[in-house]
Amino acid sequence: MSDAVPAAPNSVPVLAGPILRRMDSRHLSLWLCTSEPLDLMLGLYRDDDGSADTPDDLIALAAHRFDVPVGERAWIVMIDVDLEAADRPPFVADQPIGYDLFYGENQRSLADDEPGLRYADERRPRFVLRPTLEHLLHGSCRRPHHPSGDGMARADRWVASRRHTPSQWPGQLLLTGDQIYADDVAGPMLRAIHVLIERLGLWPEDLTGATVDDSDALYASDKTYYLRDDLLPKEKQNTALRERFFGGTRKPVFTSACSGNHLITFAEGIAMYLLTWSDAPWRGLETTAPRLEDKALIKRYDEEQAVIDRFRSELASTRRVMANTPTAMIFDDHDVTDDWNLTADWEDSVYGHPFSRRIIGNALIAYTLCQGWGNRPDVFRARLGDVIREYAQQPTLQTHDTLIDTLLEFDQWHFMIESDPPILVLDTRMHRWRREHKPSQPSGLMNWEALTQVQIDMMGRRSAVIVSAAPIFGVKLIENIQRIFTWFGKPLMVDAENWMAHRGAATAMLQILSHRNTPQNFTVLSGDVHYSFVYDVTLRLGRTQQKIWQITSSGVKNEFPETLLVWFDRLNRWLYSPHSPLNWFTKRRRLRVAPRNPRDSATSRRLVNNAGIGYVRFNDQGQPIEILQLGANDVDTYFDQRGDRET
Repeated sequence: MSDAVPAAPNSVPVLAGPILRRMDSRHLSLWLCTSEPLDLMLGLYRDDDGSADTPDDLIALAAHRFDVPVGERAWIVMIDVDLEAADRPPFVADQPIGYDLFYGENQRSLADDEPGLRYADERRPRFVLRPTLEHLLHGSCRRPHHPSGDGMARADRWVASRRHTPSQWPGQLLLTGDQIYADDVAGPMLRAIHVLIERLGLWPEDLTGATVDDSDALYASDKTYYLRDDLLPKEKQNTALRERFFGGTRKPVFTSACSGNHLITFAEGIAMYLLTWSDAPWRGLETTAPRLEDKALIKRYDEEQAVIDRFRSELASTRRVMANTPTAMIFDDHDVTDDWNLTADWEDSVYGHPFSRRIIGNALIAYTLCQGWGNRPDVFRARLGDVIREYAQQPTLQTHDTLIDTLLEFDQWHFMIESDPPILVLDTRMHRWRREHKPSQPSGLMNWEALTQVQIDMMGRRSAVIVSAAPIFGVKLIENIQRIFTWFGKPLMVDAENWMAHRGAATAMLQILSHRNTPQNFTVLSGDVHYSFVYDVTLRLGRTQQKIWQITSSGVKNEFPETLLVWFDRLNRWLYSPHSPLNWFTKRRRLRVAPRNPRDSATSRRLVNNAGIGYVRFNDQGQPIEILQLGANDVDTYFDQRGDRET
C-alpha cells in the first residue's frame, strides 16, 4: 500500500474528538474515535468557573454509548447521555458547563492528556446550553487543499476571544455541507490517508465491478493517484456512467474540480474524516511522495503538499472549537460525490452499477458514523443500529452491501434543533423530486412528501431558522445561466443545484414560507456556492407578509474564481436592477428582494469572496440583527446595509 513505514500510534488513544454534538437540558452527545477499546467515564462540572478539581457528576458510559470498530486499531465511539436515565439533574441554561472524559484503568483525564482541547487558562472543554438562540456560527465547503486559510481556525479564534464572557459563546456551530471533499482530494492528502489506513488497520474490502479486485489492489495500482477515473469499467456500455460519475465534475463555466483522487473505499472515507478534523492522526505520520511518471503531476503534488502542510498546522484549532461548541452537520454533494443525485438519469446510471453504487455507499457509511448519527442519536440507533453492528462485527461483502442498501432507503437525515427559534436542517440530497418524464433535467431538491413534513414542522412557530445547503434565494444571473445550460441538456456542467431549477419544488417551498400558519420570520442559512451574500426578502403572497433573511456563508476553506465572480456580481446588478424587464422572466415576481451591501465596501459588490465562517446574532423575536462573514484572513465583512431592491 505504501512504501512509508507507519509511525507508532499516538500515545493518547483518542485519535479525533471529542466533538460536542446534540445537547439539550436532558441530553449530551459526543463523538470521538479511539485507537483501542476504552472504558470511559464522563465528568460534568456544572456552573463551571474552572476552579473545581472534581466533577459534580461522574457518569459511567457503558449504557450510553455505541461503538463501531472500523479497523484493527480504530473505533468510532458515539456517546448519547440521557441525564434522566442516568438519574442526574438536567442542565441549567446559560451557565458554563465543563466536561472531561476519564479513560483507562487509572482513569486518566483526556483534558490533561490533550491540553489542546481547552482554551487558555481553562482546565477542560466548556460549553453553554442556549434554549434561546442568540449567537450562531455557520459555514460550508471545507476543501483542505484550497490555498485560503481555514474558516474553522477563524471560528476558534473568534470563540477564544470571548471565553471570559460566556453570554457571547455561540449556541450552535452549523456545518451546512461539504465538510469533506470526497471527490476532490489532494495527492498528499490521499497519500496520508493510505498511510493512516495501514497504521490503524482500517478494514479492507472487496470491490465488485471495478478493474481492481479489492482495496489492496486499489492502493497498489499505478492509477491510484490522480488517475482514478481510469479505474471504472471500460466496457462501451459504461460510457454514460463514466461521464456522469467523473465527467460531471468538470464545469467550464463555474469551476474546475479534480476527480482523479476520488475516495473509493470505506477506509479512505474514515481516514479522510480523521485527517480533516484532528491534528492527532498526523502526529508521527510520515509519508513519501508516490511514484509519478508525469512531470506535471509531480509539480502538482509538490504544490499541494505545501497547502496541506498549512492546513495541517491549523487542525488543533478545528478540534478545539468542535469540542467546546455544540455542532450540527448535514451533507451536501461533496461529502459523497459532486452532483450527487442531481438528475434522475444520474441516479439510474450510478446506482445501476455495483462499483459506483459502492463508492456512493461507502461515503454514506462514513457520513453516518462521523456526521449523521450525532444529529439524531436515538433515531439512528433505533433504525440503523442493528445493521451497522452486524457489518462491524463481520465486515463481509454481504453485510457491507446490506448496510449500503439500508442507508440508501433511510429517510431520516433531516433534523430539528428545538431552540427558540427552532432550527430545521433540510435533507436536500437523498429524497429529491425526480423528473420521470425529463430524467436529464435537474430534480427538485426535496420531494413533495419531504416538503409537506417541513410545513408540518413549521406550523404554529413564531420564528424559525431553516438550513438549506443550497440557497433558496440565490443570485439570479447565475441561476439563469444554469437554466440555459439545463435547457441544452447539460445541467451537470454548471452545477444546476438551485431551488428554482425545479418549478414544483420551488413553488411548494414558497407556499410553505407564505402559509398564514407558518412563522412570520424565517432565516435561511445556506452555503454551497463558494461566495457569501445576504438578501432581505418579503413575500407578497395572499394576506401574509413573511420576512425572510437569506444568509449564505461559503466556503469555510474554498472560494469562487475571483475574476469570474467580479463579472457575475457586476452583470447581476446591471441586468436585474429594480426596473429591469428581465425580472419578469424569473420565478420571483411576487417577492421583494433587497440585497445587502457589505459595510465599508469600496465597491458596490454584494457577493463576498472570502473564505471563513458566518456569524449571526438574533434578537428575542428570532430575527437576525447582526450578520458577518468572519474571514479566515481575519478580515471580517458586515452585512448591515440594504442595497437597491430587485423584484
